[in-house]
Amino acid sequence: MLWRFAPMIYGPTLLFGLAEGALLPLLPVIAASLGADLAQAALIVSVIVVARLIGNLPAGWLVARIGERRTMAIAGCLALTGGVGVLVAPGVAVLAAASFLIGLCASAFGLARHAFMTTRVPLRYRARALSVLGGSFRLGMFTGPFIAAGLLAWSGSTDAAVWFFLAMLVALVALVLVGSDPEEQLATEGLLPSHPHAAHPPRPTRTPAAASDGVFPTMWRHRGVLARVGLPAASLSGLRQARVYLLPLWGVSLGLDAEAIALIVGLTGALEFALFYSSGQIMDRWGRVWACVPAMLMMGGAFAGLAFTHDLDAATAWFVAGAVVVGVGNGLSSGILMTLGADVAPPADPAPFLGSWRTLTDAGAAATPLLIALITAATSLPAATAVVGGVGLLGAIGFAVSVPRYVPHVAHDR
Repeated sequence: MLWRFAPMIYGPTLLFGLAEGALLPLLPVIAASLGADLAQAALIVSVIVVARLIGNLPAGWLVARIGERRTMAIAGCLALTGGVGVLVAPGVAVLAAASFLIGLCASAFGLARHAFMTTRVPLRYRARALSVLGGSFRLGMFTGPFIAAGLLAWSGSTDAAVWFFLAMLVALVALVLVGSDPEEQLATEGLLPSHPHAAHPPRPTRTPAAASDGVFPTMWRHRGVLARVGLPAASLSGLRQARVYLLPLWGVSLGLDAEAIALIVGLTGALEFALFYSSGQIMDRWGRVWACVPAMLMMGGAFAGLAFTHDLDAATAWFVAGAVVVGVGNGLSSGILMTLGADVAPPADPAPFLGSWRTLTDAGAAATPLLIALITAATSLPAATAVVGGVGLLGAIGFAVSVPRYVPHVAHDR
């Protein structure tokens, strides 16, 4: 099914990744051109992170009521509005509002796609399917900046990248609305029961017990699994965000030039993309714990070890080695957060739970840069790096204890 309907299943995610990858690196440049200082330009980027965090809960509510396909279409159209706002923004305030809207839409789109895959993909290859989904987004985010750089060199204006962002979203909305629906085709062939959110089949009558309980009641009812599995997942999300912020800062603290730092960070990105399918294979064949625990040990151990190398003669070599280990660990964690969320979500109505799950994991990502900044200001960058590594090692312990208890083992379904 995944190969047959790959364009419709993974195409929208790739298009959204390309759109975001092309626009996000240029937002500080656009803000500066509108008169923003360095702090304001950094704030514009953080607005999107905050919007993603805020948007998960209402997105879960929306998906539960109108379905995944309609939510993705609405999110794409509203993101188009945000892109137009970026294009015509007369000042920093309008740019911030447009960026906030894009972040909300990114949250809604991601949750809708996550809920779609949770309810449609068989358990025996769920991890592989979600790893490919994560890999599709990573491919877009990895390729988008290069496309933006080419457009900038060709046109000399950041407007070209914004137009590319808008074009990708138009293609996304068209694909979601007009493209063939895998569910409808499989249901027509008698291979899949019709889903209540499909475009044409009649909606079955739902009993009160089967109806959605809403986001906050769902969060409270599943507070145990959210605390025991969700907190280690939040630490994994935090480690991923630390990779984005901490590695460049470490390179700067060592006195490396921008080209060297970009090359090292780019190497980690290439390793992450190369390994995204391996993560799904490991989780489906041997169990989730055999991917999430080694990934956390590698990333947490690399950051913890890196903290003691800053003043060594071979500090740069240790930096490269640590970045490589972090890249491999992050590559092996591809799709883990989506897979674990899908595994522990209520099968009948996963969207409200996934809204809570993604809020928790996004909170880990949002808190990490602040934690790094506070510890660095109070003590030093190596101390902040050691704390991040310690959080990763604690997260590995949390996964090792909680995943076997709460997550189904599917090693027999090869």
